[in-house]
Amino acid sequence: MKPLYRKILQYFLGLVLILVIASLAYLQHLGIWNVIFPSHKHETVAPEIPLNIEQPAILLFTKTNSFRHVKGIAAGASLFKSLAPERGWSVFHTENSAVFNAEDLSRFDVVMFHNASGDTLSKDQQQEFQHWLQAGGGWVGTHSAGDGSHQDWPWYVENLIGAKFTAHIMGPQFQVAKVRNELPQHPAMAGLPTHWQHEEEWYSWEESPNRQDFVVLATIDEDSYTPVQKLFDSEIDLRMGYHPIVWSRCIGEGRAIYSAMGHAAEAYDNAEHQQLLANAITWAMDIQNCKEISPG
Repeated sequence: MKPLYRKILQYFLGLVLILVIASLAYLQHLGIWNVIFPSHKHETVAPEIPLNIEQPAILLFTKTNSFRHVKGIAAGASLFKSLAPERGWSVFHTENSAVFNAEDLSRFDVVMFHNASGDTLSKDQQQEFQHWLQAGGGWVGTHSAGDGSHQDWPWYVENLIGAKFTAHIMGPQFQVAKVRNELPQHPAMAGLPTHWQHEEEWYSWEESPNRQDFVVLATIDEDSYTPVQKLFDSEIDLRMGYHPIVWSRCIGEGRAIYSAMGHAAEAYDNAEHQQLLANAITWAMDIQNCKEISPG
């Protein structure tokens, strides 16, 4: 091969390599990497929790073995940490699943799955969390904590989410819609108006979790946005009729509350959403909140 051709080939291969690396880095930046290549990594060595962590304490868990909401995770974590001092909370933030052991979990009042996605916990870690929650712990889930990436943990889907995720809107992906406060007397909905506007990547499920002892706290008005998923030449109707987006449940001695909102960073600038999340954490902390409700 002539030197000129060799140089052209080397240049071309180098350019292809750069494009491949840049593309992979861009997928990582968008949070899509683990959607294409789902991870099943579960840590075995627990993180070191500060000895002086004070109660009530929140375990903020943001591990993503599927889609990663990069900006939403960062904005939400910042919000929760800013709320902590004024409300007397402690927050420990980790993506290490080995923290889900009996000794470490006993130091927390609430576990938050903040945009956590995918197969995040090992079977043993799942069992430790289930025992902790049913014995009196509190759980708060946001947005992708209720998406379709958790199917490897049937107990979680059945007992904390209570409905099978179908899809989210596309075309456009983010839309402003009317959120309805369905249960103003519930502590998690205290101080919130009867309805408010929120921009979101709205989720849909096959059915409503409004069954057994799931309690729907907020719904979305499907007439206020376009509940369809438009991809290429196809269009999927995502209407549910009655469309819950926030709900709670008492399970054993524990408390669980889920909100489908929180994809983008801007969602955490919404005053009503901030109030809802603060209320949800407060409700999940208090074991008395479920004393009068039959255990699940």
